[in-house]
Amino acid sequence: MADPATYRPAPGTIPVEPGVYKFRDKFGQVIYVGKAKSLRQRLNSYFADVAGLHPRTRQMVTTAAGVEWTVVSTEVEALQLEYNWIKEFDPRFNVRYRDDKSYPVLAVSLDEEYPRVFVYRGARKKGVRYFGPYAHAWAIRETLDLLLRVFPVRTCSAGVFKRHSQIGRPCLLGYIDKCSAPCIGRVTAAEHRQIVDDFCDFLAGKTDRLVKQLERRMHEAADELDFELAARLRDDVQALKRALEKQAVVLGTGTDADVIDFAVDELEVAVQIFHVRDGRVRGQRGWVVDKSGDALDLDRSGPEASLPALADEGSGPGRNGRDAVESGGELPALVEQFLTQFYGEQTTVAAQSGDEQPGTVVPREVLVPALPNDHEQVQQWLSDLRGSAVQLRVPQRGDKKALAETVQRNAQEALAQHKLKRAGDLTARSAALQELQDALDLDSAPLRIECVDISHVQGTDVVASLVVFEDGLARKSEYRHYTIKEAAGDGRSDDVGSIAEVTRRRFGKLRRDLDAAEAADLESGSEPIESSLPGIDPRTGKPRRFAYPPNLYVVDGGAPQVNAAAEVLDELGITDVAVIGLAKRLEEVWIPNEPDPVIMPRTSEALYLLQRVRDEAHRFAITFHRSKRSRRMTESVLDSVPGLGSARRTALVTHFGSVAKLKQATVEQITEVPGIGVATAKAVLAALQQQ
Repeated sequence: MADPATYRPAPGTIPVEPGVYKFRDKFGQVIYVGKAKSLRQRLNSYFADVAGLHPRTRQMVTTAAGVEWTVVSTEVEALQLEYNWIKEFDPRFNVRYRDDKSYPVLAVSLDEEYPRVFVYRGARKKGVRYFGPYAHAWAIRETLDLLLRVFPVRTCSAGVFKRHSQIGRPCLLGYIDKCSAPCIGRVTAAEHRQIVDDFCDFLAGKTDRLVKQLERRMHEAADELDFELAARLRDDVQALKRALEKQAVVLGTGTDADVIDFAVDELEVAVQIFHVRDGRVRGQRGWVVDKSGDALDLDRSGPEASLPALADEGSGPGRNGRDAVESGGELPALVEQFLTQFYGEQTTVAAQSGDEQPGTVVPREVLVPALPNDHEQVQQWLSDLRGSAVQLRVPQRGDKKALAETVQRNAQEALAQHKLKRAGDLTARSAALQELQDALDLDSAPLRIECVDISHVQGTDVVASLVVFEDGLARKSEYRHYTIKEAAGDGRSDDVGSIAEVTRRRFGKLRRDLDAAEAADLESGSEPIESSLPGIDPRTGKPRRFAYPPNLYVVDGGAPQVNAAAEVLDELGITDVAVIGLAKRLEEVWIPNEPDPVIMPRTSEALYLLQRVRDEAHRFAITFHRSKRSRRMTESVLDSVPGLGSARRTALVTHFGSVAKLKQATVEQITEVPGIGVATAKAVLAALQQQ
């Protein structure tokens, strides 16, 4: 491990102009490429106290053995040079955005004499035009089946085409007029090429022109009394319209935009992008990627945040992680990374495949959840790629805002589904438990994990949750929540004291059960029998719920919280429960009375399990806190209603569940609650309206 001080440039030698820099390891290999408005300001940040750097930044600077830079004139040049160097050197600490091979596309082999249309997955090839990607291959085939009636292009393989050319008979599609049968010369190469061009124009969004042409030909055939041709053209028009109906219109006609959004937690990032062309969603793709300093491959997942300048707030979806990354500056950096690398890569792929239309890659408008810090330079760079102006903005209202929210929900769903899939992997769970045993030096794998979390608003309405995981899976039947006693005086309570109280209440009962079992054994003067064990109900002989101690007790917090929990366990004489704390910002694992935390690898299954346990505890705590606060607010408002006692207040709260829902109810709906009459219902609504 290298000391960054050994290769730090001499003071004053780093220029203040914009530029691009490269970190190299001891073998001379480029391991990271970055850009900066001011090279001196950015590079000096890497040579600060190593202990204060983010773990992935610390790993990068201690792996490097030297740094070099290139000064450029503008920030747009820096953006372009950064992308080119990333593409050239493929640094292990940079993100590489590659096309996701899991999404199918519709391909047209324009480099053949008789172009072929087919569903394709894989790397882009020169001379082939691609449409999509689409979410499902069956959706492509369904649309293609409709379009073949109007555009009877060749869909067969080279072998099938050659065989039917030799036998002089078309295939089944040729007989049913879903192929123009160029294999037997039914159409010439030029005529087939024109059919293919019309097919490509339709998929590219030039739909109105083609529909109008068919309708004009239909009317002309009818005027000439060629009703058979007119009927066929009528069916062709209907087929085109059915194909268009399968692509929902979400924005105004003529709108070309890409809508991008992210979902993040402490360890992973999900990205979703919707391609809107001519007001319709023409394609969708997404990735889920680990937030790590290691090399990434979007064949498996997707983009991540690995810039050393990022402020990692460490908040998952359960902790309003979106707000955290926005306030911490992570989301703008994620947006910039994705835009530069995704569009740069896609433009290169389109050029290699012979697609001369940059608008098919970079649209006129790109909608993002947050503007990059250098958004003007990024916008100029995108405009240069497209060859015309590109607008980069955050949607604020209307249909575009609604679509952006849909994309964001898709990103959240993709991240949640990814986590569920990973949590259901038996091998991953076993590896996580084994990693926890090794990292924490436990006697055995922590088969039962309990986690406590505190929730409050400025010290009021303090509640706590206790969740249970067994064998790496949640045991929701054993979840518990607690109402914390507020301290006398200002009515507030601190997290450390709350952690201690919950620990005392949870393990105090266990201590009493153990003492009762020991007393029973002493009175009997014999070996402990099954009915006297603390985990067995003496009346039924069956295991009690929530009676066994955990192997690992996790508190949400750092050293003060974990030390408070450990002190309570020492007071109670419970020595067989390991205690740790999981800090939010850097995902540090704290052990009681240890000066330094344990830093687990960001990609480890053990850290992923701890994060999932902690997020579940927070979710359960915040849900209980909101219901408690809502109940208190409702009851405080309803105290002023004459003749409304505590029993009927409780009945109202239980029936509607929240202040907002009760406020939206009608008099008739309120009178459905037993004991509530019309006059009382009107008084309740009047009190809520004055709130």
